[in-house]
Order: sequence, then C-alpha cells, then structure tokens
Amino acid sequence: MPNSPPASIICLGAATVDTVLQVPRLGKLGDKVMATDCRQFGAGMASSAAASIARLGGVVQIWSRIGDDAAGRTYLASLAADGVDVSAVRVIPSAKTGLGVTLVDPDGERLVVPFYDPALDPSAAWLPLAAVERAAAVLVDCRWPAGALALLAAARASGIPAVLDADIAPVDDLRALAAAASHPIFSRRGLMLFVGDDGPPAALLAAASAKLPAATAIGVTLDAEGCLLAVGDSVWAVPGFQVAVVDTLSAGDVFHGAFALGLGEGQSLTQAASFANAAAALKCMVFGDRLGAPDRAAVKALMG
Repeated sequence: MPNSPPASIICLGAATVDTVLQVPRLGKLGDKVMATDCRQFGAGMASSAAASIARLGGVVQIWSRIGDDAAGRTYLASLAADGVDVSAVRVIPSAKTGLGVTLVDPDGERLVVPFYDPALDPSAAWLPLAAVERAAAVLVDCRWPAGALALLAAARASGIPAVLDADIAPVDDLRALAAAASHPIFSRRGLMLFVGDDGPPAALLAAASAKLPAATAIGVTLDAEGCLLAVGDSVWAVPGFQVAVVDTLSAGDVFHGAFALGLGEGQSLTQAASFANAAAALKCMVFGDRLGAPDRAAVKALMG
C-alpha cells in the first residue's frame, strides 16, 4: 500500500547458481550451438521470487541451503546485491550448491537442466521460525519439503498468507505441501500432476475438492492467459497482459513473488493476482531469467 511500511515477506526453497544462454535455436542431440548472450546469477524458484519481491519494493528474506563452495558464495552475493536478506541461508560444508543451465531461443522456448545435491541436509530444525511473527506473508517452493512444511505451519499459526509455488515435484510432496498452504498456486504442469489433465478449470475445481484443509484459495497460472483462482465452488479468471515475449524463464517465480507481496500488503485476492500477472508479463519482455523482473513503477504503468 502506498503510505504503509513495506511488507515483510519470507521465502524458502531452492538455491542455485544459474547460467542462461541465449541461442539462435535449441538444436538437437550432437549439435554445437553458439550462444549470442549469457547471464549468470543466484537463482532457484523461491530465491528468484525473493529477488522479484525486493525489486517491487518489499522487504524480503530467503531461507535456503547452499554448499561451502564458490557457487554458494556467488549465490549469496548475487541475492544480497538485489536487496534480499541472505542472513538465514545455511551453509553445509559437505554439500554442493545447486546449479542450473538453461538455453533460450528467440521465441522464448527453453531447455532447462538443474542440479540439486542430495547431500544438502533436509533438516528444518535450524529455521528461525520466530521471525514469522514479524512477517506479512510467506512463500515456499517444492524443492525442500521439510523446510517448506515447517514454514507453512508457522505462517498458519500466525494467521498470515502461506503461498506455495506448486510446480512439478514428487506427487506425495506436492500433496503434503498443497494441504499445508493457504494459497497453493499451481503451474499448469503442477496441476496436471496433482489431479490429472482435465483442462485448467475442471482440474482446478478437482484440486479445490481435494483435502486441502488450510487453503482459503487455490490457483493455476496460465502463461499469457493470466491465471484462474478457485474459492470454494467458484472459479475466477484473472486475465493476463499481452506483451512481446523474449524470455519466459522465471515468469512463474516472478508471479508467485508478486502475488505473495500483494497479499502481504493487504491487496484482495484478485488484485494480488492481477498485480502478479503484470509483473510476470513484464519479465517475459526481457532476456535474462529473473534479472528481467520489473520494478513497481513498471508494473503500475502496465496495469494503468
């Protein structure tokens, strides 16, 4: 809200160092394709959402795990430079920091190859959960279920929005996390995994009828079409914004970050979704994954 202090958001999930290469075509097995541009930065679904929240004017902290290595130091420096509080990122000496390599062609199509080290300690016992009492909302991804479940439970106990970025994950993890979130927002692929491929409206209603005891609303992102939200038996369409697409990488992360920030600021459900649609659309106009996330002024201008 314009005259209120910035909302404080806690994000939890994957930490990676990503290399994004712009290529003239994705090619096929055995090809050598020369890149025309390159970006390298700290990322991960929740981490990219956190950086987006900072750019949109929120106060944000990331809770995650990295290795004691050069990639981990790059991750910390990159997120901190973007205004994210990284003081609660745990360094695990015996593990490797996650890595990602992505190829993006001129039409925005992509090939993504992530690596997450199974040696990253999954324990959530160290999380500073008392900090949730001072937060306006939380956001988690699916890459660290133990940590996500702990943070979602703490958010519910504090009565603040608990947003889940419900993307592709092991089905049992996805079901447990969706059941613990107040606002599970699925990708199209995540929703298909959760309930099957019945088309987004029917699938969303099927998800709404599932056992999601903590959910006050659920949703699904539909790229340029915007998103659908379900509250009880009602499904609402929140239209997207038509833009010239250059790179769709991290558009979903930007959406979830902006959505959590909107809820944390006290926006209504549909206001937060429209705000998130605008932020995600603007990101798609810029090559460079989350580095293309917009600031608040650009989002306001697009929304009119």
